[in-house]
Amino acid sequence: MLRGMRKASSNWLGKTIMAMVMGVLIISFGIWGIADIFKGFGQSTVAKIGSTEISLNEFRQIYTDRLQQISRQFGRPLTPDQARAFGLDRQVLQQTIAEAALDEEARRLGLGQSDEQIRQVIMNDPNFKGVGGTFDANRFQAVIRNFGYTEQRYVAEQRKVSLRRQITGTIGAGLEPPKTMIDVLTRFQNEQRSIEFIRLDAAQAGTIDAPSPEALAAYFEDHKVQFRAPEYRKIAFVVISPEEIGKWSEVSDEDARKVFEQRKDRLGTPEKRQIQQLVFPNEAEAKAARERLVGGMSFEDLGKERGLSASDIDLGLVTKSSLDAAVGNAAFALPQGEISQPIQGALGTSIVKVDKIEPGNEADYAKLAGDIKREIAADRARTKVADLRDKMEDERGGGASVIDAAQKLGLTAVTIDAVDRSGRAPNGQPVANIPQGLDVVSQAFNTDVGVDNDAISFKGGYAWYDVLGITPSRDRNLDEVRDQVEARWRQDQIATKLKAKATELVQKLEAGGKLADEATAIGAKFETATSFKRDDSPAGVPGTVVAAAFRTAKDGVGQTAVSGGSEVIVFRVTDIVDPAVDAASDAVKKLTESLDRALTEEQIASYVNKLETDIGTTINQAAFAQVTGANQ
Repeated sequence: MLRGMRKASSNWLGKTIMAMVMGVLIISFGIWGIADIFKGFGQSTVAKIGSTEISLNEFRQIYTDRLQQISRQFGRPLTPDQARAFGLDRQVLQQTIAEAALDEEARRLGLGQSDEQIRQVIMNDPNFKGVGGTFDANRFQAVIRNFGYTEQRYVAEQRKVSLRRQITGTIGAGLEPPKTMIDVLTRFQNEQRSIEFIRLDAAQAGTIDAPSPEALAAYFEDHKVQFRAPEYRKIAFVVISPEEIGKWSEVSDEDARKVFEQRKDRLGTPEKRQIQQLVFPNEAEAKAARERLVGGMSFEDLGKERGLSASDIDLGLVTKSSLDAAVGNAAFALPQGEISQPIQGALGTSIVKVDKIEPGNEADYAKLAGDIKREIAADRARTKVADLRDKMEDERGGGASVIDAAQKLGLTAVTIDAVDRSGRAPNGQPVANIPQGLDVVSQAFNTDVGVDNDAISFKGGYAWYDVLGITPSRDRNLDEVRDQVEARWRQDQIATKLKAKATELVQKLEAGGKLADEATAIGAKFETATSFKRDDSPAGVPGTVVAAAFRTAKDGVGQTAVSGGSEVIVFRVTDIVDPAVDAASDAVKKLTESLDRALTEEQIASYVNKLETDIGTTINQAAFAQVTGANQ
C-alpha cells in the first residue's frame, strides 16, 4: 500500500503544473549547464537548495515521469542510456533545482497569491471542465484524487507556480532583439535557391554479380556485429487505466438523463436580450422618469440629462443569469419594445427596455447522451482505477506475480514471449500488443527476473510488469542470416558503384559539361527544383540535398547519397536569391517574437543560475547516479 500511495503522486498533473512556467528553461539550461557543485552528503537526498531538500524518492518520481513523457512523444521507449546521452538526466535535475531556487526566492521576497486568483486559475483549467464546458467540482475532486493529490496540496502547487511566474515574468520584461540580428536571420531564413539534378540508382550501378561463397563469408566476418542477435526478454504486464476500464462500463440512459437534467440549463444555449437600463436612487424618481419615457423620450436622451453615455445605458446582448436577479426576472418577462415598471434591485431602482430578443436553444438529450455517458464512464473508471491500484499493490506486496494478481482481480495480463530493447520481436516486427506510449520494454530491460518492480504511471492509470526470462545477445552464424547478409552485401556494392559514378559526373560538370546532356547519356531523368528555402521540402528533393544546396555556391555542383547509399543525387545550383527585409511582414514579426522568447529564456536561465549560487546548491552525485542509472 505504501508503494501504491507513493506512486500515486507521480503523474501528468504535477508535471503539467511545473511545465506551465519552467518548461522553457530546459533549453537554456543546456547552454548554461550545471555548475561544479557535486558534493557527497545524505544518501536519501539528491540535492539541497538553500533550506529546500529534494529527496531521492521525489527526484526518482520526477525523472521517471519525464522519461515516460518523452517516450510517449517519440512513440517508442527511451532507455536510461539514451536519456543520459541526450543529457536529459542533467536537464531534469537542473529544472528541479531551478524550481526549488525560485520557491526559495519567492519566500525571501515575501511574494504572495490571493485565494481568489488561485481559484480562478483552477476553475479555468480545461482538465476540470465537464460536458457543458464549465468547471465541474466533482470532476476536479475525482481527477486530483486519482492522481494522489488532496485539494490543499494541489492548491499549494498552483500557488508555487504562480509565484514563480511573478519572478520570471519580471526578469524577461522589456527585452528586445537587436535589429541587426533580425536582419541577418531574416535573410538567412528567406534566402532562396534553385537547382537542377539527376538521380543515380540501381539502374545506373549496372549489373551486380552474386558474391562467391568465400566473398560472402569474408563480408559476414567483417560485419558480424551488424547481424548479431539482440538480447530478448520475456515479459508480462497488466494495465489499469480509465480508458481501459471505461470500455467495460455500461452507463444506463436513466443515469445519463439524471446528469442531463442537472445540467440542462448549462448545456443548452440560453435566451439573450438586448437591454437598456437606467438606475435611480428611489422609486419616486424612477416613476417620474418612466412617465417621460412612455411619453416619447428616449433612454439615450434621458441618460444624457443624467450625465450618462450610450454605453452606460446599453447593457448589450445579455443572459438572464448575468443580471441582478430582480432585474433579470423583470427584463426577461418583458415584451420586446416595452418599458418596465420600476424594479427594486441590489443597486437601486431600475427601469429597463428590451430592444432585441435572441431565443435560446434547449439542450437535446439525444445529441448529448453519448458525451454524457462517456464522461460518467470515465468518472466511474477513475474511481475504479484507484480501487484496483490498491488491490493490485496489496497482491504484489504479498508476493503474487503480475499474472497471478491479474487473474485474482479479474484483469487480463499480457505476456510477450520475446522482445528486444527496440520493442521488436525475433521476426524483426514491432510487438503489436503493447499500448502506444507505454514504455514497459525499456523498464523491463532495466530490471531482472524475480524483481518486484514499481508500477508505471500510464494514461491516468498504472501498469505492472514482471520479467519472466532473459535470452542473452549472441553471434549468429552465416546460415541463420545468409539472405540478410547477401542483401546487405549487394547494397554496399551498389552504393560503392554509385558513389564512383557520381564522382565521375561531378568532374565532368566542373569541366564544363551540362547536366541535362549527362542525364540523357546515362538514361537518368533530368529534374529541377526552384525557389526553395532552407526549411522547405520541395517535391522529390530529400532534405539532405536541400541542405547541401545551401552549402554550395552559385553554378557549383555536388553529390549527396540518400536512402542509405542506394541512391545518389548529383546537382548544380542554378540560382540564389537574397531577399529584402520587410520589418512589417508577418514573418519578421514572428521571428522577432521567437528571438524575444529566446532572449527571455537566456535571461531567466542566467538569473536562476546566479540565484542557485547565491542561495547555495549542493548535489549528491551518488544519489543522482542511482536514480538515473549511471552507476549500473
